[in-house]
Amino acid sequence: MKIDAILTPAELPALAKRDLSETLCVVFDVLRATSTFVTALHNGAKAVIPVGEISEALAFKNSEFGIRNSESVLLGGERDGVKIRAAQTGGIDFDLGNSPRECTPEKVRGRTIVSTTTNGTRALRACAAAKTVLAGSFLNLAATAEFIEELQPVEVLLVCAGTREENADEDVLAAGALCELLARGDARPTFPDSTEIARRAWAQAKPDLAAAVRNATNARRLLAIPELRDDVVFCLQRDVFPLIARMEADGAIRRKPT
Repeated sequence: MKIDAILTPAELPALAKRDLSETLCVVFDVLRATSTFVTALHNGAKAVIPVGEISEALAFKNSEFGIRNSESVLLGGERDGVKIRAAQTGGIDFDLGNSPRECTPEKVRGRTIVSTTTNGTRALRACAAAKTVLAGSFLNLAATAEFIEELQPVEVLLVCAGTREENADEDVLAAGALCELLARGDARPTFPDSTEIARRAWAQAKPDLAAAVRNATNARRLLAIPELRDDVVFCLQRDVFPLIARMEADGAIRRKPT
């Protein structure tokens, strides 16, 4: 099993030309999209549908399915970290932002969430041609590793969603932590330079993950917003949700229990 990595979103466009037919992709947007999706599924959301643009989310809400199921479809997402508001949509406030702490069972149980975020949903959509696509986070890292070990794919591609067009430290660290788990198995994976970078970063940060992430761009932005600062600590929890979040052929992410 070869474990490769994309460490910056600048590399995402190249995926369109890459043969992913035997590849399992794990997308990390630790702060916060994939952490939010995993939390929503744990708390009973039926599915999360990642879309790239605000207009796509609105179009889904106004589609035949969205109208027919208007009570069960929620709009979620952010721009610059903050929940999308009516001024950005032409009159509609989104139901949810991109905070995992918003995704309580009372709000999301049995609902379909259509979400658009700055980087995470774009990264997930870029992997759509892969054989398997998983939403990864620290919250479900062990379950994700166990699932990969069971499948034994030819190639694993760790996709770090990043911050705008730059790398995000927290995503690289999560990729490195997953490499550590997979290296303990019997498969003896191979690690190209990209994953070696993530592994070394994780080895240095592991003793105090919170301190390592505190100065990352996304963390600084969230910590500066009083109502969102607790998201940072929440998203760095390890293995609190024993579930696999898998994007299926219809583009929806659904829970696959362990």
